Amino acid sequence: MSKKFRYAITFFIVLILGGTIGFYIVKNQTKSLSPEETITYRHDNLKVNVFYNRPYKKEREIFGNLVPYNKVWRTGANEATTFKVNQDIMVDGSLLEAGEYTLWTIPNKDSWKVIFNKKMYAWGIDLTTEDAARDPDYDALTIEVPAREKLNVTEQFTIYFDRQQEMHMLFLTWDKTFIAIPFNKSRSVDTTTEV
Repeated sequence: MSKKFRYAITFFIVLILGGTIGFYIVKNQTKSLSPEETITYRHDNLKVNVFYNRPYKKEREIFGNLVPYNKVWRTGANEATTFKVNQDIMVDGSLLEAGEYTLWTIPNKDSWKVIFNKKMYAWGIDLTTEDAARDPDYDALTIEVPAREKLNVTEQFTIYFDRQQEMHMLFLTWDKTFIAIPFNKSRSVDTTTEV
């Protein structure tokens, strides 16, 4: 093995290790700015888990600026937000099968598209382009819900669940904007899985 070849191999190993270590350093630093959270919602035998990272407003204009309109957003910071459900559900009237999904959104002033994608991603954006890492070929369901304005400001991006009458609701809120995603158990055969 020639000396040049050994140097080239050593250089590439150092480059790969340096890149990997650098990625984890950046990841840990961003976690302090946008801490991660997992929320769990249960009702009877229905169980839903959402994992996401929670950025702060910090006096910035959020929607239409920091989070551009009409562009796919990872729905939080850092990793793509994940949505795991243990049984088939109807999301705003459309079937979403039991399983784990990444949750993406396309915010606009009057409405948001909400996308459930079957693929898991190491990070929420493509680090080379800074665009959302989502591959649309894996989209399982896309719905559109109204965007609503609040009187008070939500400083830190928040996802939470509530139950209103006979409907389960998933809320996403940040700054003065919120959306509500209605869902309910599917009336099809029970396909409960472990979550």
